[in-house]
Formats: sequence, structure tokens, C-alpha cells
Amino acid sequence: MSKNLKISLGVSYLFILFVFLYFIFTFVEFNRLDDFSYYKELQSSLEIYISTNIIINLFYFSIFAIIWITLLGFGSPILIISGILFGQWLGTFISVVSISIGALILYSIGNFFFRDLVREILEKKFEKYIQVFQKNEFYYFFIYRFVGGLGIPFGLQNLLPILFAMKKSNYFFASLLGFIPSFFITNTIGAGLNTYVAQAKKFSMIEFIMTPEIYLPILMFVVLIISSLLIKKNFFDNANQ
Repeated sequence: MSKNLKISLGVSYLFILFVFLYFIFTFVEFNRLDDFSYYKELQSSLEIYISTNIIINLFYFSIFAIIWITLLGFGSPILIISGILFGQWLGTFISVVSISIGALILYSIGNFFFRDLVREILEKKFEKYIQVFQKNEFYYFFIYRFVGGLGIPFGLQNLLPILFAMKKSNYFFASLLGFIPSFFITNTIGAGLNTYVAQAKKFSMIEFIMTPEIYLPILMFVVLIISSLLIKKNFFDNANQ
């Protein structure tokens, strides 16, 4: 790919990103972020709006999430928002599907336009991962997603498979399954946050942390991290034998 085309794509990406962020921040009243009543108003308004047509709103949210992942490359805010809007179960479903699609689009764009550039930058640094993934790309990429991408930032996680030319079908379904545990926990926290805001009269950090809908998923997240560390250790030890 020519240098001019890369520059044009980069400028286009930054422009779209700027417009996208502008519309997001237009709806946020920054002067009221320290006002708990502001969050109660938002919670009440969103609950009414979502309940009016759940199917249409799921579709809109899915498009939003796909664009977010494609442009920004990270998903944590999406997981919290989906839990707040749709609850832990439906929120998990829509975020897993949407973020998997967004990640696949990001991977496809990177693989088509920036394959040589990605390999030039990342190949030496992640050489040991390439050897592992090439043994069974679906299985190892599923583990890779399950353990949180081995500590690699989410944006890079989506581009790393370019190094070993992963099949798109394996990429999508391994992501879809691997995302479920951590996405469920994060959506549960979002749902718990929504419940707390709806029920509390004023914000109290201690009360917030001690809410079962909050501390239970946090404990689950700790267990998942410990399990992921153990799986990661065995995963690489066995893979490199």
C-alpha cells in the first residue's frame, strides 16, 4: 500500500473519530458529573427510553458498540453501559456479539490495509506468540481471549492475529466464546450500578461497595483473574514444549 494511501486512511480515521467523540460528549453535562441527582435523572430517563422499544434499542446499541470498537479499539465502557441499559444477561449477549463483530472489522481493516506495517512493528516483539497460535489458532486464540489477551491492550489484541494470518471465522467465534466470562462479570457490575443509582437517595462509597450487585461480581472478577493467570501459565508451558 502506498504511503499516500496510508496517510489518507489515517486522516479519514482521525476525522471520523473526532466526529464520533464530539457527538458522545455533546450529550454529557460535565458540570453536573459530581451531582448524584444527575445520574438518577439519567437512569430514570434511560430506563423509560429503553423499555419503549427494546428490539430497536438493542439494534442501535449494537451499531454504536461496533463503531466504538472499530474506531477506539477498547470495550470496557461498552460493557458497563450495556449492563446498565439491558441488565446482566441481555447486556452480556449484545456486548459479546457486537464487540466480536467490531473486533473482526478492526482485524479485517488492519489485515487488508496495514498488514505489512503491523508485521514490521509487532513481529519481533510477539514472535513467541506466533509460534504458539500457529499450532491451533482457534483453540489458542480462544484461550488468549479468555485470559484477557495476555495483558496486551485490547486494540493490539485485535491486530495481533495479523501476524499469523488467522482465518476470520476462527477469529470471530474464538472471540465470541472467549469474551463471555469477563463480559458477563463486567455487565453484572453495570447492572448493579444501575440498581444502586435507582434505589439510593445519595451516593456513599461504602454503601456502594457493600451492595451485593457490586461486590459479588468484583469477587468473581478476582477469581477470573487468578484463574486466567493459572491458565496462561499452563497454556504457554504446554504450548512451548
